[in-house]
Amino acid sequence: MKFGRSWLPAHVLAWLYAVLLAAPLYYLLVSAFKSNDEIFGSPFSLPTSFSFGNFGEAFGSAHLGQAMVNSGLVTVVALALTLALAVPAAFALARAEGRAGAWVERVFSLGFLVPTFAALFPTFLLAAATGLFHTRAFMVLFLPATAMPLSVVILVQFMRTIPREMEEAARMDGASTFAVLRHVYTPMCLPGIATILLLNFLTFWNEYLYSLVIIGPDPEQRTVQVALPTLKALTGTDYGILTAGTVLTLIPVWVVYTVLQKRMQQALVNGAVKM
Repeated sequence: MKFGRSWLPAHVLAWLYAVLLAAPLYYLLVSAFKSNDEIFGSPFSLPTSFSFGNFGEAFGSAHLGQAMVNSGLVTVVALALTLALAVPAAFALARAEGRAGAWVERVFSLGFLVPTFAALFPTFLLAAATGLFHTRAFMVLFLPATAMPLSVVILVQFMRTIPREMEEAARMDGASTFAVLRHVYTPMCLPGIATILLLNFLTFWNEYLYSLVIIGPDPEQRTVQVALPTLKALTGTDYGILTAGTVLTLIPVWVVYTVLQKRMQQALVNGAVKM
């Protein structure tokens, strides 16, 4: 297949966009192996040595090991709870007929209108009233509540594309409602589930404001995004150590994206074909 000259601007723009995305990542990676003098003297050159001293200093100074364990625990449990609530809710809304189901779906959509900072003070009062202030348990319960609107709306759209005949056939074989959800709807919605897992993982892992206020700066409880800024206070202006700590926090994001990207791409392709 040959492309004419009309495709040249598109290729140029695509490569330019790729460079704009890759340049900050390259700068972050090479800076993690440099000292301050090297970072400011030759910011885009390769480091003179690939020593992992900055990574060890960042890992030890900010207690990133414990912080990553805390973030991983909060994120994984919150993701599991989000799926446990969002999948049945989306299943019920996808099968609902009439105005009641439509109104409930609109109520979920209203969650997009609530700014993050607007709920900070009520959330603080709720954490104090329940006795879960300065605990990871409250974040495990709170994060799924923030993710429900997006998760339910996405899953409802996927489940509505599943033919009702498949459910009717399962019913004729004696399948219960739970069996229909588990064996018919859930396998066919795996691209949608992968999509909300990836989006919610990025949100939960990178959450900073509520983790700082609710969990606090305790090294035994704080998450990785709260621990990372302490590198500046502990090491002054050593940006090599700061960027090294940032790279460490990006590794789980890269791993999760690598695992889920095929399902995410499948969801995008399926959506394009259906449109």
